[in-house]
Amino acid sequence: MDQRHLPSDQHPQSVPAPQPCARPANTGWAALLSGANGVRSLALAGGVILHAVNVYIATTILPSVVRDIGGIDYYAWNTTLFVAASILGSALSARLLARTGPRGAYISASLVFAAGALICGLAPSMPVMLLGRFIQGLGGGFLFALSYAMIRLVFDESLWPRAMALISGMWGVATLVGPAIGGIFAGFGVWRAAFWSLIPVAALFALLAATVLPGRSADRAPGSPLALAQLLFLTAAVLAVSAGSVSPELSHNILGLGAAVILTALLIRSERRARHRLLPDGAFRISTALGALYATMSLLAVAVTSGEIFVPLFLQVLHHQSALVAGYLAALMGAGWTLGSVASSGASGAGIRRAILAGPILGLVGMLMLAVLMGSPSRGDWLAVMPICLALVAIGLGVGLAWPHLLTRVFQAAPAGEQDLTSASITTVQLFATALGAALAGMVANLAGLTEPGGIAGTMSAAGWLFGVFALAPVIGVFTALRVIRLRPS
Repeated sequence: MDQRHLPSDQHPQSVPAPQPCARPANTGWAALLSGANGVRSLALAGGVILHAVNVYIATTILPSVVRDIGGIDYYAWNTTLFVAASILGSALSARLLARTGPRGAYISASLVFAAGALICGLAPSMPVMLLGRFIQGLGGGFLFALSYAMIRLVFDESLWPRAMALISGMWGVATLVGPAIGGIFAGFGVWRAAFWSLIPVAALFALLAATVLPGRSADRAPGSPLALAQLLFLTAAVLAVSAGSVSPELSHNILGLGAAVILTALLIRSERRARHRLLPDGAFRISTALGALYATMSLLAVAVTSGEIFVPLFLQVLHHQSALVAGYLAALMGAGWTLGSVASSGASGAGIRRAILAGPILGLVGMLMLAVLMGSPSRGDWLAVMPICLALVAIGLGVGLAWPHLLTRVFQAAPAGEQDLTSASITTVQLFATALGAALAGMVANLAGLTEPGGIAGTMSAAGWLFGVFALAPVIGVFTALRVIRLRPS
């Protein structure tokens, strides 16, 4: 579910021409974080913080949620619906920005997010919780995309790179704050308060937006055309897998997968015929450099998602960790991702090729370790948990090593005249892979016994099967990564 490394020109066609602010005396961090720019930075970074912290809060407290209101068979739906709604919010953010202006768009997004958090905190049952998660995801998608888009509106161009780095760095902050908030509230048995705690924060950032962001740009441009049919097919494909995953009957699971395959075929057909496309030319063909890149990115994202969703549950049930500790251990993937990105950012030549190939290889090693270790109950001592920690770091580290160079090659492989579409499509591909990975993880876990027979035996079986099956993702990723290396774009 990690979305930190996104392109700086997300939704570029929909962003109005920048309104120059007072030019900073220099392009350093002091110019970005002081005075009026400092307040603007806080407001925009706050949107990403809300979205990112909420991701880690939810994964940390979900075991407590299902113990209280039930719905273990819908466990993965909390992530699936949240991410699917984030896709819609991200895609619709351009129109929201064009219709209401920066100030109105940011306030509206904050209010939608706060409404979702309120519903989650009051949820008496899992269906109501899922409704709240969907609304949260919609608001989070708005906030996430708008925070990037508004950089061009409120900062001088010389400050854009540092503003991008600041907002991207908020995911690192979230890995520290999110599990702590979720773990503390879950530890005291008041998981609902974890959602409620986000409401005043959202209100505060809405107030900041109303104070420091511009209303409407004088040269306001209309939003870019929306690929509505493709978005509907994409979302429906994810939900079809999720619907099939609820039942422990194999026939129902196969039916859900079959429906997803049909909807994906309709998505590809619509893309080829549509005037306004969701993805650039060649995105669905593995024979192209762009297709191989998207495939590798998707497989890496799927591997991370399958672990992040269920790791807190497995650690609490099978390895006797508290909600707080389990949340932080699950966040080790995100920490490994950040570490890998920093470590490989200066690579060149053969180092880039090694970094790209290291992604799926480390992911495979980590998944196989988890398949063996996670499903074997322990007393929770660190001697037993430490190898699990190493496996989680290895998966995140592999993705982090490869990710910056995969993004760079996506830009290089952009078809002529489709550079903007290619840049914006990275978010769509990553979120779709995350949502689909969550839905498939729920299907595998439920089939393996998480709901029936449930308990310790069912959770052990689910852990082993989940990581064993999803180890196939990095296996395939090795071959797509090799193709990426061979099909180096000019």
